[in-house]
Amino acid sequence: MTYKLFLDDVREAPDETWITARNTNEAKKIIEKNGFPTLISFDHDLGLDDNQNELDTGYDFAKWIVEMDMESEVLTEDFKFIVHSANPIGARNIVEYLSNYLRLKKGAFK
Repeated sequence: MTYKLFLDDVREAPDETWITARNTNEAKKIIEKNGFPTLISFDHDLGLDDNQNELDTGYDFAKWIVEMDMESEVLTEDFKFIVHSANPIGARNIVEYLSNYLRLKKGAFK
């Protein structure tokens, strides 16, 4: 199944072509059910739990994706991501982490 994943705790996806996950657990379940998406749009800050503890972030989800790919090579060469987070430091961390990994992986494709 080809799809796009929108990870955000409050914002709505740009249109109906996206599947929305409100937290990292939801996102993981969507991926387990449908396989890896061709595009992910990340928010960094994903809210608080019932005890006011910070939930896993978009950065935590990016790390999970890399770990999954290192174990099973689930990301294809055409995988893309964007970051729509309003948190500039969190957004930069996601972009740098995934960009560096994908650059390293692309070198391995050659």
